[in-house]
Amino acid sequence: MVGIDWSSGVELAMRALFQGVISIGLAGLLALPAGAQSGNSGATNWPALGLPAARQRAFERNWDLLAARSGVDSATAQLLVAKEFPNPTLALSTARLGNRENSTPLGNSLWNRSYDSIAAVSQLLEIGGKRSRRQASAQAGLNGARARFFDARRTLDQGVTKAYLAVLLAEENARVLTESARSLQRESDIAEARFHAGDISAADLKQIQNNAAEFDLQARSAEATAAQARIQVELLLGEPKPEGHWNPVETLTDLAAAPAPVPASAAAAGAERPDVLAAEADLKRAQSELALQRALRIPDPTVSLQVEHNPPGGGPPTDTAGIGVSFPLPLWNRNGGNIRAAEASRDQAALAARKARAQAQADMALAELAYQEAAARLRRYQEQIRPRAAQVRESVAYAYGKGGASLVALLTAERDDNSVRLATAQAQADTAAAAADLMAAQNRLTAGELAALK
Repeated sequence: MVGIDWSSGVELAMRALFQGVISIGLAGLLALPAGAQSGNSGATNWPALGLPAARQRAFERNWDLLAARSGVDSATAQLLVAKEFPNPTLALSTARLGNRENSTPLGNSLWNRSYDSIAAVSQLLEIGGKRSRRQASAQAGLNGARARFFDARRTLDQGVTKAYLAVLLAEENARVLTESARSLQRESDIAEARFHAGDISAADLKQIQNNAAEFDLQARSAEATAAQARIQVELLLGEPKPEGHWNPVETLTDLAAAPAPVPASAAAAGAERPDVLAAEADLKRAQSELALQRALRIPDPTVSLQVEHNPPGGGPPTDTAGIGVSFPLPLWNRNGGNIRAAEASRDQAALAARKARAQAQADMALAELAYQEAAARLRRYQEQIRPRAAQVRESVAYAYGKGGASLVALLTAERDDNSVRLATAQAQADTAAAAADLMAAQNRLTAGELAALK
């Protein structure tokens, strides 16, 4: 440090001038608005997008949800197929062709020649309850497809909300870090003036300059993270060319202050989560498939009706009609392999259904715990830690301006306040995300709501 004798009147005046510059600089620093922009000036002309609008757009255009909706259409078509009857079979045949003496006393026309012509119609008859079991399986498949559509919508709503929160958190981090970088930059300017006056060392000046540069780099990284998060939101919204050029309407404070979700015990009686309904529908389908495979051990008869036209070589024409029945003999194949496979599929579906119910209960319990912890953490930051950190920072900055605090103390207070503000933003995002998880975990449907999807 350069030594200066402050005994002369000129040097005393210089010291008073530098202290005045420091005091004015710190006063301007403390007067920085809390909502200062993060430096993304090009975003001011981008369109605004609110969370409700983002959800609605995702419900209309999300790729996975559209695929789930087409799955419902496919299952509906399979139910129509299961309700259809097998078509009858028509067989036409003519024998004794090529004989030059095919004419009869009745004439030589095609109808009167001595051709042996047969027309037969046969119809397969399903017995043993095969048709009803096939329809039950198809109906369970349709219910499962509908439930999976609602579950895809449930998880999409959850995903859009959390992706939107990621944008807000990244932008808030960028704003806080930019404010800290500007704050330290002003302090760096003041420190440079004090360095030239011989009041601080070069090491102190470089330390504060490095801290300002570090905060600025972190702010730029947070801005890049926010841009990536905006692109992820657009991808969920089904944008064909996601670029991330939009501004959120809500803030972390708005979403974190939303009313708490309804407790799980207040869910509608008789309602289940869509993924549980889908697993139960899969179990019913597997049970119907097993019953169908067992019914296939019973052979299905084929009934046929035929008419034969065979003009004789003399005398009146002879036309006959006949009826017959045929069915396969279950001697070598009793459908045992398919039955065993269907039994295994039923057991797997039963395990999956039980796991889905347990997972739904676990999701609700975990989401409730996470929401309670995040909400309590946010209240403590907002009511205790954040005000104290701000007070410490203001006190140290004031003392530093008067020469009563060291540069290390000032940098420590600035960094602690910056960390607390970032932690408060994280607590806000965690609270809103936990609320979204809890709403998703409590999302339930009744049988009527499931059947309403056409």
